[in-house]
Amino acid sequence: MEETKSGSELLAEVYRNTHYALQSISDVMPETEDEALREELKRMHDGYERISGKAALYARDNDIELKEPGPIKKAMMWGSIKFNTLKDNSRAHIAEMLTQGTVMGITALTRSLNDSEGADDQIRQIADELLHMEQEYEQTLKSYL
Repeated sequence: MEETKSGSELLAEVYRNTHYALQSISDVMPETEDEALREELKRMHDGYERISGKAALYARDNDIELKEPGPIKKAMMWGSIKFNTLKDNSRAHIAEMLTQGTVMGITALTRSLNDSEGADDQIRQIADELLHMEQEYEQTLKSYL
């Protein structure tokens, strides 16, 4: 049987998830020529920023240390996005790339939520909010495919 995750681990997952999303959106934005998709990306960026801020605030108020993704991981993500959009920067391809990232985030977050029954209600609420937001973003992105 798997061991349950602590609330701080769930909060770290939320923070990591939002930072990967923010990084991906920032990396893909300059490659996005479709104006409607650019507006959607800005809206998504604002949503991830809001939840990242909630997680950071909770961590600060409760003496929990959150780590940002390292520079090597960020560089690899940037390189992957640049390479993928160099081949094809169509609206559908960008939406597909972001949908795949969103699905990975939903999967990781769902697993973490299921593994952390003992987590503080406020942490679970932040994680649930992120999960529902990502599920909504997945549906929105699919409309651009």
